[in-house]
Amino acid sequence: MKDPIFYKIVRPIIKYLFLIIFRPKIVGKENIKKNGSIVLCGNHTNYLDCLLLISSTNRVIHFLAKDSLYKGIKKPIFKGMGIIPVNRSIKDKSVLKKASSVLNNNGVVGVFPEGTINRTNDIIMPFKIGAVKMASDTNSLIVPFIITGKYKILHNNLKIEFLKGYKISNKEIEKENKILMDKVKQKLEKR
Repeated sequence: MKDPIFYKIVRPIIKYLFLIIFRPKIVGKENIKKNGSIVLCGNHTNYLDCLLLISSTNRVIHFLAKDSLYKGIKKPIFKGMGIIPVNRSIKDKSVLKKASSVLNNNGVVGVFPEGTINRTNDIIMPFKIGAVKMASDTNSLIVPFIITGKYKILHNNLKIEFLKGYKISNKEIEKENKILMDKVKQKLEKR
């Protein structure tokens, strides 16, 4: 999958607007290597989380997102942004195939393993195994992140922190998924 041109055009605009409007604090940016395949994955707090990630790195991120974004007038925009559509009502193996194609070409895939925005009282919802599976299948680096604070205009409370990246150590996907979830959860509990 080639880097989407539209993404490269709008990314500087998104970054500039985000820095002015939300003033996010970005920590651990050096954990996103300049080269090589990476799976970025962390908690999902708001529909603006994707834009926060885009504004946090110069790497092109191909996000997994619900397929309803690929309908109607929105389709060319999201397709131009390199979104990989996910039909959440079925186990669609083509999603892993598309994401693996990005990773096998030293790209970056962004995943919110909770599967949706967390609107519960729990600090985090259970992670789906897709992020760990694609990282394992492609020998990609997993870089967990946590998002804290609120998207309040002209406030300084929004923060994204990228944790140290790591490779999947064994093929026990369920166990590795729990390790990833625990890393994110423990970091969130410290906030």
